[in-house]
Amino acid sequence: MKQHRYRISVERLADANGKPSLYAAPLVFEAGNHDDVFAIVEHIRNGHLFDAETSAAFAVGLKLFGEVMLENRAHPLFAEFAPHFLDFMKTLKSSLAATQ
Repeated sequence: MKQHRYRISVERLADANGKPSLYAAPLVFEAGNHDDVFAIVEHIRNGHLFDAETSAAFAVGLKLFGEVMLENRAHPLFAEFAPHFLDFMKTLKSSLAATQ
């Protein structure tokens, strides 16, 4: 399957108490996705379900998780969850269509 390729970088800005995190190195990895993640982020933002930052986090997390599940669909870990994920995606898409 053709994929867009992405470099994902997560940098801790502060700990759970709000103290700056000076010691943690960023987590950087590459991932592929069959969708254009930038377009998906924009689509979610335009749906006004969440603020811009939350929309970006939601969309990126969802697309990363969804692609792992899609690529490993035969893995027993996803057997019970997959139908619920599909239902969730249908609900999300209909929610976004209603805001357009």
